[in-house]
Amino acid sequence: MRHIISILLENEPGALSRVVGLFSQRNFNIETLNVAPTEDPSLSRLTVTTVGDDRVIEQITKHLNKLIDVVKLVDLTEGNHIERELMLVKVKALGASRDEVKRTADIFRAQIVDVTPSVYTVQITGDAGKLDAFVQAMAPIGILEVARTGVSGIARGDKLLSL
Repeated sequence: MRHIISILLENEPGALSRVVGLFSQRNFNIETLNVAPTEDPSLSRLTVTTVGDDRVIEQITKHLNKLIDVVKLVDLTEGNHIERELMLVKVKALGASRDEVKRTADIFRAQIVDVTPSVYTVQITGDAGKLDAFVQAMAPIGILEVARTGVSGIARGDKLLSL
């Protein structure tokens, strides 16, 4: 099962490397990884998407909690949460396909952020399912390149990942 683990991490050199190294050493796979500073400049928020059964996820969280750089973590998939990912897609846009790209982008609430005579670059945000569906819809038109940020998530309501 897919899990989204959100981690508050000391904003120190090598902290990210130690987390990634833990996954590598234990042979756990990282599907997506997203890290950025928080409102507290001494902390970063790292979001890792990984796959595993309950036993594997328990091992991962126990090992992560042993790292000195990890301040706090939560498995967002244990409760209600919001997840988003940003994707940029370059698609062929020649002749009639230009209108088709615009229509499809409108349906998915995506934005065309760059235009050349033969290529549109489209920006879309949403959960992984929405982005995958957009890629499928654009595939017949001609996808040239895709760049995704990885999942970023937060618990719904009053639940906080903070000190």
